[in-house]
Amino acid sequence: MTTSISKLARRGSAAALLLSPLMAQAAWNELNLTKGVTPYSETVYDLHMMILWICVITGVLVFGAIFYSILKFRKSAGAVPAQWHESTLVEFLWTAVPAIILVVMAVPATKALIMMEDVSNSAMTIKVTGYQWRWRYDYVNEGVGYYSTLAKPSDTARQLDSGIDPASVENYLLEVDNELVVPVGQKIRFLTTAADVIHAWWVPALGWKRDAIPGYINESWALIKEPGVYRGQCAELCGKDHGFMPVVVRALPEAEYKAWLEKMKAEQAPATAASAVPALSVAASR
Repeated sequence: MTTSISKLARRGSAAALLLSPLMAQAAWNELNLTKGVTPYSETVYDLHMMILWICVITGVLVFGAIFYSILKFRKSAGAVPAQWHESTLVEFLWTAVPAIILVVMAVPATKALIMMEDVSNSAMTIKVTGYQWRWRYDYVNEGVGYYSTLAKPSDTARQLDSGIDPASVENYLLEVDNELVVPVGQKIRFLTTAADVIHAWWVPALGWKRDAIPGYINESWALIKEPGVYRGQCAELCGKDHGFMPVVVRALPEAEYKAWLEKMKAEQAPATAASAVPALSVAASR
């Protein structure tokens, strides 16, 4: 019995050693920025990692020098205070080295900021409007628009005394009734605004979030490289149901996206035509 337990323990230890790199990678991915699926998000991630390692190396060198000095030149070891008051070389180095480091960080950061604000050459434009407590998506120049609200299963489970275990609901509070559908491989211009209070449209995989402010339009862009479903949330406290405004983006291959768009146009055409009749009647009476 003891031998069997020992064998199981050794096998368990071996399995733990084999899995430890995977576990460490999973933990790192949870703690670190997501790399995302757009050039925008990848640029932000690379810039973040570069500056992070610069800070880590700087911290190791500075604190290493401090701890070394404390141990090496402590009074109990017979150290005598230095008898000098200034050094032109030292002053030059502690001014020049930080300045060089700042320039090294500033150049790619400036390029990234310029790239982030460049919405030119966009293939399409989507207007995102925040409401209490839902989103509206309008495909500019396509005649398609709809609201996106928290999916019914999540909305039911969140109610007091619903009797539903939230853990049993897939993508609890992160699912919607109408996803934002976009094509892969096309630069999409986003116009973000709000109809009532300040909201914020945030999808981590895209690499950015934008405040949705009443009476003001913020511009952003995304070029999603990989098909998939990418989730986010409202990131600005906007009222009692702020926590129930998820964002779901579904990226489709171009052919599938065009088929979806044509279907939406066909479904919304009768409503568009009906809303246009009163306007024409008013214009004729004038």
